[in-house]
Amino acid sequence: MAIHRRRHHHHNTHNRFRYLIPAISVISAAILILYGFISLLAPSPDHPHHLVRRKTSDDDSLLVHSLFKVPISGGMGNDRSLWNTRMSKFYFGCSNASNKFPKVETVTYPNRYLLIATSGGLNQQRTGITDAVVAARILNATLVVPKLDQKSFWKDASTFSEIFDVEWFISHLSRDVKVIKELPKKGGKIWTPYNMRVPRKCNERCYQIRVLPVLLKKHAVQLSKFDYRLSNKLETDLQKLRCRVNYHALRFTDPINKMGQKLVNQMRKMGKHYVALHLRFEPDMLAFSGCYYGGGEKERKELGKIRKRWKTLHSNNPDKERRQGRCPLTPEEVGLMLRALGYSKDVHLYVASGEVYGGDDTLAPLRALFPNIHSKDTIAPKEELEPFSAFSSRMAALDFIVCDESDVFVTNNNGNMAKILAGRRRYFGHKPTIRPNAKKLYRLFLNRENTTWEEFSSRVRTHQRGFMGEPKEVRPGRGEFHENPATCICEDPEAKSKLESLPRKFGKNNLIDPTDESLVPDQDTENESEPLDQDQDEDDDLIGPQFQHLVNDTSLDDDPLISELPELEELLSD
Repeated sequence: MAIHRRRHHHHNTHNRFRYLIPAISVISAAILILYGFISLLAPSPDHPHHLVRRKTSDDDSLLVHSLFKVPISGGMGNDRSLWNTRMSKFYFGCSNASNKFPKVETVTYPNRYLLIATSGGLNQQRTGITDAVVAARILNATLVVPKLDQKSFWKDASTFSEIFDVEWFISHLSRDVKVIKELPKKGGKIWTPYNMRVPRKCNERCYQIRVLPVLLKKHAVQLSKFDYRLSNKLETDLQKLRCRVNYHALRFTDPINKMGQKLVNQMRKMGKHYVALHLRFEPDMLAFSGCYYGGGEKERKELGKIRKRWKTLHSNNPDKERRQGRCPLTPEEVGLMLRALGYSKDVHLYVASGEVYGGDDTLAPLRALFPNIHSKDTIAPKEELEPFSAFSSRMAALDFIVCDESDVFVTNNNGNMAKILAGRRRYFGHKPTIRPNAKKLYRLFLNRENTTWEEFSSRVRTHQRGFMGEPKEVRPGRGEFHENPATCICEDPEAKSKLESLPRKFGKNNLIDPTDESLVPDQDTENESEPLDQDQDEDDDLIGPQFQHLVNDTSLDDDPLISELPELEELLSD
């Protein structure tokens, strides 16, 4: 009987499984069909803002539906107006000396030698080298090839001749300033120059009063920490000399130039145009700015710990910093700005940046908007970069070349690399250089969840008028000369008459065709072109207007913040 009951039980179990398996199959098929249907209705990954996370506290949040949807394709990547400034054909760089500028042989006195020691990263040092040539001319002295800063935050032991072509530098300036490689010996012995420092933004008279008497007595003077030691306002021939140094005499060495051109060629192979982005979203930069990006207690602790390095920094209100346009845009916000301006998702982006705070997670929204993101590390074999990788200035030089050669350059801060490239791109044809109007864009980003894409993109284009690298966006004499070399930019004789005779209007959606000569700058552009520093003194922009309120001094030599940690301005410089 027991055996019979076991067999009967086994038979019943078998029957149940026989009907259960088809039932499971039917249910599974139904689930798969339902999943496929939901997938069709779900937003594309290219719509990262279809659902937005509205912050309610650091720990909890609520998903809400939004009107804001980034188009899957969208943009006008091949539109000529995106890759040219509309009035650039009427302007050109001009830096030749006038007939009134005496020849070097007639103004250089014997036994007068000027040496300088630069400060900061590559681009801050570049400003020092440029100004040193002009200072030597003011003092009628022979310039000794400048010493590069080897002890700063950047810790690069490179010499001048390892970064720049020293022979070209000397020969190209031979009609303006006598330059020698090293100080001659004095009585057969090594000559130690007298060391001194000049105030920031020192003009011609300042050098003649402060430095010349010492030079006449000591015959060899070294100016230390030589950065921003020359006024923005000099007479025309000296300003043009500045341009000849910066844009013609300072040329990278052959190895750097060749590697830089390889990177440029790689970017060109990927598409007809490319955009270079100087992101500046490193932990140190964010910590110093005092801005908050929604990362909760973790972000506050991490950046707060770094911020303690600057003990004299006062605490600030992160919301106020954002409202005032003093915070770098997030990578996502930069991407949204570019898409709104008309750049399509298939555009190739070259990102010049150090360590990005948050790493790949922070870059992910930018990558969703622009999948084709590159850096020198991704487009060049490791072995080709190896000769440069141990030297921060040489690696910065490679980024400089790729950004300089880009069709569009986007800067996310106002450090020295951004300033020098902006000025250089103005001088060589006004290639588009986009500076985010952070003060206006802040409100737009804040309320974007209640805005349609069409309205958002239209308002971005409106806010960015005067921030796109067009001629005369910035008034002559305004800001740093290296950023706005107005003295060295000449106007086509026909340009002014053409502009004055044309009707003043904008094209549809503010996207300007540079070939349409009926389009001229908006009347409000000048008023909006410098929202970050409109209340500042014209020369008061050493480390960028978004950080001036933290330093609050035009002469930073005696600032306790600077003297406590000199790396502050070095950190912000490039």
